[in-house]
Amino acid sequence: MRFRLRHKAVAGFATLLLPLAGLVGLASPASAAGTATATFAKSSDWGTGFGGQWTVKNTGSASISSWTVEWDFPSGTSVTSAWDADVTNSGNHWTAKNKSYNGTLAPGASVSFGFNGAGSGSPSNCKLNGGSCDGTSTPGDAAPTAPGTPTASSVTNTSVKLSWSAATDDKGVKNYDVLRDGKTVATVTTTSYTDTGLTAGTDYSYSVRARDTADQTGPASGAVSVHTTGGTTTPPASGDKVKLGYFIEWGTYERNYNVKNLVTSGSASKITHINYAFGNVANGQCALYDSFADTDKAFTADQSVSGVADTWDQPLRGNFNQLRQLKAKYPNIKILWSFGGWTLSGGFAQAAANPAAFAQSCYNLVEDPRWADVFDGIDIDWEYPNACGLSCDTSGAAAYKNLMAALRAKFGQNYLITSAVTADASSGGKIDAADYAVAAQYVNWYNVMTYDFFGGFNAQGPTAPHSPLTSYPGIPQAGFNTADAIAKFRSKGVAANKLLIGIGFYGRGWTGVTQDAPGGTATGPAPSTPEAGIADYKVLKTSCPVTGTIAGTAYAHCGSNWWSYDTPATIGTKMAWAKNQGLGGAFFWEFSGDTANGELVTALSNGIS
Repeated sequence: MRFRLRHKAVAGFATLLLPLAGLVGLASPASAAGTATATFAKSSDWGTGFGGQWTVKNTGSASISSWTVEWDFPSGTSVTSAWDADVTNSGNHWTAKNKSYNGTLAPGASVSFGFNGAGSGSPSNCKLNGGSCDGTSTPGDAAPTAPGTPTASSVTNTSVKLSWSAATDDKGVKNYDVLRDGKTVATVTTTSYTDTGLTAGTDYSYSVRARDTADQTGPASGAVSVHTTGGTTTPPASGDKVKLGYFIEWGTYERNYNVKNLVTSGSASKITHINYAFGNVANGQCALYDSFADTDKAFTADQSVSGVADTWDQPLRGNFNQLRQLKAKYPNIKILWSFGGWTLSGGFAQAAANPAAFAQSCYNLVEDPRWADVFDGIDIDWEYPNACGLSCDTSGAAAYKNLMAALRAKFGQNYLITSAVTADASSGGKIDAADYAVAAQYVNWYNVMTYDFFGGFNAQGPTAPHSPLTSYPGIPQAGFNTADAIAKFRSKGVAANKLLIGIGFYGRGWTGVTQDAPGGTATGPAPSTPEAGIADYKVLKTSCPVTGTIAGTAYAHCGSNWWSYDTPATIGTKMAWAKNQGLGGAFFWEFSGDTANGELVTALSNGIS
């Protein structure tokens, strides 16, 4: 009973990756140690991988005709793609040589090359043209190792304390450089530093590197992200109630609704979870649906959460990268990848035939190293197990339970596993069709889709609120209301705190209606874009203002059109009811239907807290 608008864009853009196996044209070393330096910095770090950059500088008085940088990586760390250098390896030892166009360096000149790395290690034992990378060492004097990744504590509006484990060196460590966003802000002799003078509500990245008694500089440590308190982006305490919104991948097209809109609307500071919709279910496996929107669409600086434009060579773009940036700004938010939905649920029957294989495929996709840090959970939106939605499923009452059990077994106890479920509480209806009660032990919560009970899909009416909180005299179908749905799940043994009430941020409507009150006849769905019979709240609040309320939901009669939708006031009523029932929280479909200042999210957040 959930509306699913689909839009798929075809795009011809792709990130260029240079496979290491195909790198050719290696140059030869051409200068002695002491006439050049090579320094390394991590340009980005996403936990399972990083962006690295080496800078070679000619510090001598004569030109250099070619250069070779060598280093060691710890086991488990590797180069996956590179640019502006030919990079090869022998085991954990890596060698980068200049291209034909950037080998010559005049005195004082410098050149940089970059790469994408997998793993979390940092380079060590650096050599430049056979000598030390700092240009001052003597043969046999190794550079310091990388210090431990800093830990942050005592974070305030304007300061943070950093601590790290010591580096080692054969001749002794002299001091440490503290790097903020890649630039040195202090040099200290201890393994801690308090950085001050920061801006409230701002993101920073810190790493450190050691220098030995011969002034050789070692590789930088891993980076730690810090978000100062205060400002406009520090989220309030969320309490113990879930406040979840769906973000649609296709909203980035003609709806022009991007992840950044969660920030500008103020919504990001008022939610606890996001369901990213949708991943596909195809051939019995979890799969990407719109890879361009997910991982490759380039966002300009004004569209980006970080305010920095995407580049052609960064390892991850698209909505996934924007969600990563959102989590850096709002670390309290958990993000789940939702699979299925009204349009993409047809593949669940095949998945249910081999639940373990399906769970493995989902794990492989969600935990892909390119974006594993983005997601905290998986949401299964099967519409509907052992019942009919866009298509009909006959896999049996146990299929859904078996699928959820396999997912929990694969992902483990510390991963969020949730599911959007039917709200059809009619006798013998969809709640009765699958074993939701036994499956509940495997999920963190159910998103009960308490909307789309009625709408213009029944073209002649009768008109009725699409998300009634309770039954009322004349309701077209018994059991089609929120209270009955929640009561039925609880009667089957599902705990109240595992049930979330659902809110639609849109209305459903008819045309050819002559009466204000519900129950009128119609001639078809109300005209609207992009689809007749459905419209965003942000449009309806002014185009067809509320006439009255019925069963806890607003309705509006304007001209010959009749609409029902939730408002801040009716959401407040529903949240009070949900709290009284002891429910686990609330969720909504979906962000882009709200106003630019997020008034529905605000009502939901304030009401369920």
